Amino acid sequence: MKLEGPLGSEPFDRGRDGRSTDLASGRGVPGWLADRLNFCSSCGSSLQFGTIPGEDRDRLSCPGCGQIAYVNPRLVVTTLPITDAGEIVLLRRGIEPGLGAWAQPGGFLEVDETVNQAAIRETWEETRLLVEPGEIVGLYTRLEVAVVTIVFEARIVGGNPEPTPEALEIAAFAPEAIPWTGLAFKTTTWALRDWIDRRRPDLAWPDVIHGR
Repeated sequence: MKLEGPLGSEPFDRGRDGRSTDLASGRGVPGWLADRLNFCSSCGSSLQFGTIPGEDRDRLSCPGCGQIAYVNPRLVVTTLPITDAGEIVLLRRGIEPGLGAWAQPGGFLEVDETVNQAAIRETWEETRLLVEPGEIVGLYTRLEVAVVTIVFEARIVGGNPEPTPEALEIAAFAPEAIPWTGLAFKTTTWALRDWIDRRRPDLAWPDVIHGR
């Protein structure tokens, strides 16, 4: 079954958060993720992928007990720490994906914390900077990896930047000096563009997309 919206094959307007993905919407669970979901968490039977009455798309379900294995994206919470001089703090990643490339600090939201707490925790863990999350710069969907990334502008309120197991280097970049060709993720590129459009509209950013 192919999901269709009222205006054609694409199911509804993708919105600005869809700029960071090249995949079409409505394709169901990504193959790489479906391959990891083999058995029903309720009764242990093998899951099957296909049409289910009453559902708007093909899904994984259990032929034994009828349970549907709903698969939802994970939330990645990140920040753009801004110095008093208006520079953006980025880290050079010390782990895959994006080893050696530049990105904003961030990571997965834990089930027992708020989004605000996750933004502070992840930034501290990766940079040793204490931040106060402010305005949301944007939301960015990555269908390829089943994540939604939220990016906060953040004020630095404490700590001292230092390398960590997840960051080989930490540096503050003036908006004019952002290392566009060395960014790790498409979401980083879009977030930096959106931040510049909001805070430094006098600057032009390159019309290219780098990263995964």
